[in-house]
Amino acid sequence: MPRRIIAARTVSQPFLDDVEVRPSTIDGNGVFARRRIPARRKLGELAGELINHREARRRARKLARIAIVEFEDGMAIDASVGGNAFRYTNHSCAPNAYMRIAGQRVEFYSLRAIKPGEEITCRYGDTQHEGTVPCRCGRGKCREYL
Repeated sequence: MPRRIIAARTVSQPFLDDVEVRPSTIDGNGVFARRRIPARRKLGELAGELINHREARRRARKLARIAIVEFEDGMAIDASVGGNAFRYTNHSCAPNAYMRIAGQRVEFYSLRAIKPGEEITCRYGDTQHEGTVPCRCGRGKCREYL
């Protein structure tokens, strides 16, 4: 089966100028604001390879850092293949952004104004880890596990 890479929509590409990837105090690399980002603004979209759930779960078992989002239609996007900066969005129990799934797209929006240099984070929700991976966000009301 030929690989199908989902690229972020062209209209979203300018948003990549607003963010950069650099080392995170939460985990590995993170996505950081280059400039002030207003509240309720679309930050961009996750890019990656479109695969089915079975392949997504096979890959997830082999990865130390999972960058896969599953959709309700039996498909998933693997941002470790053909992904963009948003693949480095870390989890936080007190996030400043959220992910919105729209069909086979994963969009990121700011919940509040984000300061220059601030890491962009979102709440992951249910994960393949099933509560076995410690949360590293360090927030006051941390849920402790992903």
